[in-house]
Amino acid sequence: MSSYSKILVAIDLSEESGQVIARAGEMAEKKAEVAIIHVVKPIEHVYGGFGAVGLAGDFSAQMATLEQQAVEHAEKRVDELAGDLNVPAERQHVCVGNASSEIHRIAKETDSDLVVIGSHGRHGLGLLLGSTANAVLHGATCDVLAVRVQLED
Repeated sequence: MSSYSKILVAIDLSEESGQVIARAGEMAEKKAEVAIIHVVKPIEHVYGGFGAVGLAGDFSAQMATLEQQAVEHAEKRVDELAGDLNVPAERQHVCVGNASSEIHRIAKETDSDLVVIGSHGRHGLGLLLGSTANAVLHGATCDVLAVRVQLED
């Protein structure tokens, strides 16, 4: 069916991530090399850039600790999900930064010829793919498969 040899699966660690991984497995057909990426949003983006207002160093250190804990949690969860496709640790990527930029970077570094990403499509026609999936699609140098995930209640 496919001629893809290197597939990068971008997941958000939601309950629906399993659907994206399952679709990537179908695309891989046991012939393609699969890698997985999850991008942790920088803590200052989550909480509004506290460093810019000159808060104390202790608070800044606490924020760095929270970010590190988020990365460690993501690494464990990615490792669990990677087991479904037998993806070894060296092809599991947890990055901190802008999701689409990091997905593009890892896709290039791994010479991926397909990126598989989930799309919730829950924000109306204008954002049918979702902002991350849309940004990945428009900046990709390879094919992108947006998997329409079914939201679990």
